[in-house]
Amino acid sequence: MSTNKEAKPERILTFTEAIREAQVLVMERDDRVFIIGEGVPDPKGTFGTTIGLRERFGPTRVMDMPVSENGMTGILIGAALVGLRPIMTHQRMDFMTYSMEQLLNNAAKWHYMFGGQQSVPLVVRAVVGQGWGQGPQHSQNLHTLYAHIPGLKVVMPSTAYQAKGLLLAAVGDPNPVIFIEHRWLHGTKGAVPETYYELELGRAEVVSQGDDLTIVAHSLMALEARKVLSRLKDKGIGVDLIDLRTVKPLDQSTILTSVRKTRRLLVVDTAWRTYGLAAEIIASVVEQGVRLLSSPQRVTLPDHPVPSSHGLTRSYYPNSATIFRKANSMLENVIDSDDFEQDWAHLEHADIPDSSFTGPF
Repeated sequence: MSTNKEAKPERILTFTEAIREAQVLVMERDDRVFIIGEGVPDPKGTFGTTIGLRERFGPTRVMDMPVSENGMTGILIGAALVGLRPIMTHQRMDFMTYSMEQLLNNAAKWHYMFGGQQSVPLVVRAVVGQGWGQGPQHSQNLHTLYAHIPGLKVVMPSTAYQAKGLLLAAVGDPNPVIFIEHRWLHGTKGAVPETYYELELGRAEVVSQGDDLTIVAHSLMALEARKVLSRLKDKGIGVDLIDLRTVKPLDQSTILTSVRKTRRLLVVDTAWRTYGLAAEIIASVVEQGVRLLSSPQRVTLPDHPVPSSHGLTRSYYPNSATIFRKANSMLENVIDSDDFEQDWAHLEHADIPDSSFTGPF
């Protein structure tokens, strides 16, 4: 007679629920943690990620804040310096630019200036990505800007599992972490353990393995890259898909190991081409003297501001079809791409992922 217990089904959460659960867990474990941001206690709760937290933990730990990003960031840096662990939230990453002076000159530098004896355990959550024609001032992906600054870590999860584990790790980190969520991911679902777990900052996830091509991606583009895998596999093409998870620190070791095997590199970024993350990754590979059979390629946003027009978004934002076309060209067009192009042809515009998005918040 078998004594094996019936396996429990995997627990499925949305990306939003995973973020919220991570905050609940860390606030239950550590009363030094508090959340503050514009709209945090509102009914819609920062895309649903803070709903119910004020009722659960009280107004002294879950707070709205005035529209004074630079001043409030300075206050939270001070709170972190005296031992608290603030989580600051921005419903648009664009609003973080107001606090650039505090993040660049204070939060990022304090640990260094005081010889490692003083830490700034501050997490700054920011939402990025296109949606509902919000255009050049409310849809910017600025992760490269913050990754350029020594002393800041930059996290960009692509799945619900990653979102929970990386946020818990970010709150536990002794120094400032910029935690970036793409709004198109909030409604995506995945298996998420109930337990408290941390995913190491600076370690990428190898989503798939193959010998023919290395694709490096993050955030929404990691999800789009996954859609390409089965089509390539059907034609006998094996892909190493590397989901960065953290943009800074960058897991160069995993990337280099893969490229030395495949000899082909495609980097997919959610931001602009020039001086971007894709350029940095390609440069780091070239510096290591890795000889590629084909030149490294990148898929990025074009170098101009985000359009508001729904019509213009179709040619502005990359997607799985864009990645497929680029990968196919690197593999000497081994696949007829006509069918794959139809995957996005049915969409009215490229500014809304599916009908569940009613926007703008």
